[in-house]
Amino acid sequence: MAGARRETPAATATADREIVISRVIDAPRELVFEAFTEVRHLSRWWGPEGFTTTTRSFEFREGGEWVFVLHGPDGTDYPEWIRWLRIAPAERIELLHGEFRDDPNAFESVLTFAPDGTATRIVMRTVFPTKELRDEAVEKYHAVEGGRQTLGSLAAYVTDLARKVAEH
Repeated sequence: MAGARRETPAATATADREIVISRVIDAPRELVFEAFTEVRHLSRWWGPEGFTTTTRSFEFREGGEWVFVLHGPDGTDYPEWIRWLRIAPAERIELLHGEFRDDPNAFESVLTFAPDGTATRIVMRTVFPTKELRDEAVEKYHAVEGGRQTLGSLAAYVTDLARKVAEH
């Protein structure tokens, strides 16, 4: 079929363990990327609707970690941990995300930031260690909807930031 994308063997090998979410955000790529690099930004938008974030420690560099707590709307606290694996400024972030350092169920995510006219297309590709962990994340923790809401929060935050920058 003309224009169809051929899947690479590596991509099809992980298809049953992954979640891919994308969104176009009406803001420059550098600003969208910056929203991931500074804790003052992350704490304003990270997480699904109704959640808030408290950062315990944050070091955005390859090998650095972000230790935080997601506070659910029902009062439940979810300890979270991220290690930044690879960073290509304004283009790509690779990370490992679990509940704690050395979490055997931690999953890897790759975020790409691509220009889309004057906007930015962000793609978040998450690969879980097993199909069962992926299915649990989707069914029990509503990972797909939560991911969409998180990117929606990012879009609203960054679009507002871009508007404020343009006004000054």
